[in-house]
Amino acid sequence: MGHLVVEKLLKALFVSVHGISTITPRIHNLLVLAKKANLDLTEKQEDLLDLISTFNINARYGDYKQAFYKKCTQKYTQECKKEIEVLVVWLKSLV
Repeated sequence: MGHLVVEKLLKALFVSVHGISTITPRIHNLLVLAKKANLDLTEKQEDLLDLISTFNINARYGDYKQAFYKKCTQKYTQECKKEIEVLVVWLKSLV
């Protein structure tokens, strides 16, 4: 769900920058969306966007699901959730 929230906020920022008459990119790569929205990102934010993008792929495709499931310990999930929440607050401040 974190990927979806961040993706929608990035697409809102894209429209904010490029205007409502511009069609939002039909992509799910969060780092590419952020760059198309002309966001000035730190290296840490870029890494986080890349990581969140992998969540989307890993959760959708059967080949990756088992490995992803094993990676997502409670601690790992809580840490990622906190980082996503901070990112979401920052993105909302830009909209």
